[in-house]
Amino acid sequence: MSKKFVYLFPGQGAQYPGMALDFLSSDAVKKLFDTASGIFGKDAKELLQSDADTLKRTDVSQPAITLANLAAAAFLGERGFSPAACAGFSLGEYAALVYSGIIDAPDCLRLVKARGEAMQKTADRLREEAGGDAAAAPGMAAVIGMEPKQAEELIAKWSKEGLKDLYAANINSPKQIVVSGTATALAEAQTRFREAGAKRVLRLQVAGPFHSPLMSDSADAFAPSLEEVTFRDPVIPVYSNVTGKAITSGEEAKKLALLQITNPVRWVDEEAAIASCGIDACLEAGPGRVLQGLWRDSALADAGVLADANGGIPVFAAGTAEEISQIEI
Repeated sequence: MSKKFVYLFPGQGAQYPGMALDFLSSDAVKKLFDTASGIFGKDAKELLQSDADTLKRTDVSQPAITLANLAAAAFLGERGFSPAACAGFSLGEYAALVYSGIIDAPDCLRLVKARGEAMQKTADRLREEAGGDAAAAPGMAAVIGMEPKQAEELIAKWSKEGLKDLYAANINSPKQIVVSGTATALAEAQTRFREAGAKRVLRLQVAGPFHSPLMSDSADAFAPSLEEVTFRDPVIPVYSNVTGKAITSGEEAKKLALLQITNPVRWVDEEAAIASCGIDACLEAGPGRVLQGLWRDSALADAGVLADANGGIPVFAAGTAEEISQIEI
């Protein structure tokens, strides 16, 4: 195909039971599932058929979603698609590292298995320290209806004034940011953000305070696994959650993979960088349509960045065989 596509890979929260199983008509996907089964120590099809509550566990969802992302991309490849660039939201960045040539698929699956286990261990510890009460444990909250820059400035101001353990975590769109923090910090921030003009502040049902320094022991536990893997220089552009910019080398990619655990996902910056590289469309290669929605929100907020003269850069869902069959551009 002569069109330039960017693959966008989703992260945790996009999972659902049975995802990616419709790709098993593909020989490449069957081979990928066999490889994953050996690495995970469990039949990959059974893993993806786990019930919704099991799939919410970080140590389950990370390998499961990554496998689904890689399966979607493999299925796209058999139908003539190939990426001109890649990006992934949080966990989704690991599939992007594969399709940019930085790591191979088996190493990717090993890494996300180790990453998920390390992050689950931290989440379990934090919950235990809160007496087993999820509401009292550190977590995350969505701040809706406020520009991320304003939210980050407020967090910095409040920190200087004594409000500790509150961090920007996901810069999702021009009108939405997700913050991580202790239960005390999140409760106080909920009041303060509303007083500062946010429309809503919603505590999220997640396992831990992801993309914040509160996850630092996860990074420490994960570091040895990263060191075992060779990271090559990218063969096509791939964009970093940490910087919002293109990754220039394998060495940089490895450093950013570790920093990503404790640093915010700067997705709005990534979208702008992607849109500026002369593409025809984005394909959300993996379960759900979260990234399609975030792209649309950013385009509506600033059409000059993400839209072209013909009305915008389209983002197609590509998480099922049926969705892929309907892609037309």
